[in-house]
Parts: sequence; C-alpha cells; structure tokens
Amino acid sequence: MKAIIDRYRDSIIQIATPYSTGTGFLLPDRQLVVTNNHIVQDNREVVVRGDRLPKQLATVVYADPRYDLAFLRMQGPFEADTATVTLGDDEALSEGDVVVSIGHPFGLEFSITQGVISNTSREVDRIRYLQHDAALNPGNSGGPLINRDGEVIGVNTLGMEQGDNIGFSLPVRYLKRALADYQSAKPGVKVRCEACDNVVAEQEVENEQYCPHCGAKVYLPSLAEAYEPVGVAESIEELLVEIGQDVRLSRRGPNNWEIIEGSARINITYHEDTGLIMGDAYLCALPQTDIKPIYEFLLRENFETENLSFSIKEQDVVLSLLIFDRYLNLSTGMKLFRHLFERADYYDNVLVEKYGARWRQEE
Repeated sequence: MKAIIDRYRDSIIQIATPYSTGTGFLLPDRQLVVTNNHIVQDNREVVVRGDRLPKQLATVVYADPRYDLAFLRMQGPFEADTATVTLGDDEALSEGDVVVSIGHPFGLEFSITQGVISNTSREVDRIRYLQHDAALNPGNSGGPLINRDGEVIGVNTLGMEQGDNIGFSLPVRYLKRALADYQSAKPGVKVRCEACDNVVAEQEVENEQYCPHCGAKVYLPSLAEAYEPVGVAESIEELLVEIGQDVRLSRRGPNNWEIIEGSARINITYHEDTGLIMGDAYLCALPQTDIKPIYEFLLRENFETENLSFSIKEQDVVLSLLIFDRYLNLSTGMKLFRHLFERADYYDNVLVEKYGARWRQEE
C-alpha cells in the first residue's frame, strides 16, 4: 500500500477559491484535473498546487452539477514523468473491500485515511454512491478513493454530518462517462445539462444560458462573475496588491489568504465576528536537541519586537501580527504587513543558521 500512496503523491492537487478549498487529482494523459463541482462552482478559474506543481491558476473547463464533477485545465502541461492515474472498475467491488482516501482535509496536506466498503450501491438523489468508513472531512472532497491495486474506483464527494466515519464517493463509472461525454462534445468550456443530461459547449448554449436540446437553464463556468471582495476583505486585498502580491493566487477560502515570502508561509485570516485580522507566518521547526537557546531568543524578541509576537505551534515557530479591523487603513496596513513579510523571512534564516532550527521543507 505504501508504494501506491507514494505513486499518488505527485497527482494529488490542492484547490482553493475565494469561497472554499478542496482536493483534486491529475489525469496526465488527458491534461486535466478532476474534482467536485461544488468546490469550484461560480468560478472561472481557481488556484491549484501540488507536491511538484507550483501554485498557479487553472481554468474550469467542465461543470457537471448532476454528478458533482468538474474538470480543470492548467496553463502549462504536466511534467512528463507524472505518474499515470489508473481508473479502475467499481462494479468489481464488494462490501468489506479495503479502500484508501487521499486528500487535504482542513488544509492539511496529503492526508490518508483507510477504511472498508460498507455498501457498493447506496442511492442518494437517484445516483448510486460507494459508502465506506474511510474518514472524509472538509477539504477531502474531490480526491480519489483508491483500491488495493492502486486504481481510482471513486471520487470522494461527501461525508455525513455527525456520522461516525460515514463517507460517500461517486463511483468511477460516472467519471468515465463524464470524460467520454466531455471528449465527444464540441470544443470549449462545457457543462452537463441537469434536465436532459447532455453535455454542451459554450458555443452551443443559446443566449449564453439555455441548453440547445431542451431549453433548460445551464450555468457555464466561463460566464461566472469575477470575484469582488467587499468590506474589510477588499481592504486587505488592496494592501496586498500594493505590496506586490498576486491576490488571485493568495485566496484560500472566505477571508483567508496565503502568501509565500522566501522560506516562510504566511496565512492571513479575517474573523468577522471579532473584527480581528491575523497574520501568522509559519517559520522553521524547532531543533530536536539544545532547544533552550532558541526559546531564550524568542522570548527576548517578543519583548523587543514591536507589533509582532512569536509562539510555538506543535513544532513550528510562528510569527504573528494582530490588527483590529477598525484600525486598518491602507497606509498602516501596508507598513505592518510589509514588516511581517520581511521579518518572517529574516527570522527563518536566523533560527536555522544560528540556532539549529529545521527548515519546514524538510519535514
């Protein structure tokens, strides 16, 4: 099983939009990323990132609200040696078969859960699902369900609220059908009509919103309205632009942004209920031995450093900035966040080179 999991490490993709986050997986031979439609709906493009794939924008080229599937196409081709993903046969499954789910729950990168098939044909809204007990949490959606032979036999779709590890995955037969329909339809961005089940391309859609076969309304990804932040979120994005960041690549769900500055990863979150804006720069990891000097250094810096504070989260050193929204303006925000970005990269180097901390990339 370990060899199978290692093979998929390059193929599992993190997906982020201004509204949600989730998982997808590469189909290198088709130059597509598969995910759930509910993750990417209302977006023309989304942010994707993989183990060997730098953060970039990908276009939503297919929306399938009936089966909750979507296909993404990235700007450049996949690496030539990206492992091929094999689509298996879900009809050969039996209750009790071992399966593995891979995804990014709660933003945790490349998390794996194992379970068994509980029911091979659980019907929900006239669609048959694979029911299993491999834990599915927010962020897992869109990832693959894999059998013992390393074949994708389902697409993780939903977990049951308050259920004890009860998950549902769309059988791979539906994905195979969607891929065939997508391939045979006319060029361009495409959508499956929920009323008549036909896949239609944007050039066929009448008046940009009606299916040419049955006249029902369809929603093309290419016609989704561009995201426009409002209120404090707009102010945060404005100051990020002013200090040279690409906010489209930074968005990670509602009121959440991620910035990579040098070797530091910086998460910015806005909590509307408290009015608190938090900038948390995740630096290096604590050394395994001789920890006292690094603690002493962090305590001294907390006393001497204005507006910033150090903390330890598990093994990670975190440098944080706190601002209440009522005190935020462009001039002050730019100064504070630029200071956080600069000091994060600086302290990361100091802690590794002088105090023996470990680079996060090595973890």
